[in-house]
Amino acid sequence: MGEFRISVAVTDWDWFSFLRRQPGVDEVNFWQPSPTGTTSEPGTPWLFKLHAPRNAIVGGGFFAYYTRMPLGVAWEAFGEKNGVGSLYKMRSRVAKYRKVDIMAPLEIGCVVLSQPFFFEQRDWLPAPADWKPNIVKGRYYGVDDPVGMQLWRSVQDRLDAVAISAPPPPLVSSYGKPVLTRPRLGQGAFRLMVADAYQRRCAVTGEKTLPALDAAHIRPFVDVQEHDVRNGLLLRSDIHNLFDLGYVTVTPEHRFEVSRSIRDEFENGRDYYALHGTLVRLPARPEAHPDAAALEWHASKVFRG
Repeated sequence: MGEFRISVAVTDWDWFSFLRRQPGVDEVNFWQPSPTGTTSEPGTPWLFKLHAPRNAIVGGGFFAYYTRMPLGVAWEAFGEKNGVGSLYKMRSRVAKYRKVDIMAPLEIGCVVLSQPFFFEQRDWLPAPADWKPNIVKGRYYGVDDPVGMQLWRSVQDRLDAVAISAPPPPLVSSYGKPVLTRPRLGQGAFRLMVADAYQRRCAVTGEKTLPALDAAHIRPFVDVQEHDVRNGLLLRSDIHNLFDLGYVTVTPEHRFEVSRSIRDEFENGRDYYALHGTLVRLPARPEAHPDAAALEWHASKVFRG
C-alpha cells in the first residue's frame, strides 16, 4: 500500500443530506457527472466538504475503487447509495450537470467509498485554514502537512466518540506514520470490480450487454462474509440463476458444465448444452482469476451433476 493521504472532496448538500438519513449504509458512490478519475489508493480517507456557504467537513468514507460506468449500471449496483431516490432523479441530476438531454447515453465516474460516516451537525469541522475558494473538486493533504494531520486527528476523535462503524485506524509504520489499510468491500464495489476484471463480458458466452450481466458469487456471501473478486464470476443473468441453483457450474479447470437435470426437469436446454465443456474467459490479471477451492466447492456441493 502507498503513502497515507487524506482527500478532502467538495460535496453536494443534497447528496450528503439524502445519504445521512439512510440506515445501514455500508458503501456509497461518490459519483462524478463527467468521469475524471482519481489518484487515490484503496483505503485513502475521503472527507466530505460541503459547498459554500456551509463550508464544513461533515463526514467521509474510505476509497475502495474507481471506474467509469453507464449511469444505469451504476444505479443497478448502488441504488439509493448513489445519494438519490430513483434512477430518474439521478439521470436528471447528471444531465443537468452535463447540460445534455436527460435520455442521452450517460457514463459517469464511480468513486466507491466504503464504510461511510456522517457527522451530526454539532460535530462538523470547519474547512482547513488553507482551503482556497477556487478549489472545485477537492485536494489532498499528506501526513507531513500539519494541517492534514490535525484534520485527520479531529476526524478520528469524532469517530471514536460516537463509535461510528469505520475501518480500524491506519496502521503505524516503524517511522511513526500512518499507512493505508484496505477497506471492506460492499456489494456495489464487488459488482463493478468483477465486471472490470472480466472485461465486461460474460465469462461463459462473451455477451457484452452490461445490464444483462451479473457479478455472481461462487460461494454465497452468507458463507464467506466478504466480497472478493476471486469469489466472483461475471455471468449473463440467466446463467447466473442456473449457477446459483446448481444447474451449471465452472470446474477448477475453468470448464463450463451443464447438469442433465435441465433436460430431465424442463425437457429443454439446447442453448446451454451447446456450451457444455467450453473453457470460460478469465480475467487478464491472474490475481483476479476465480479461486480454485471455491470452484471445487460449487462443483461438489451445489452442482447437480
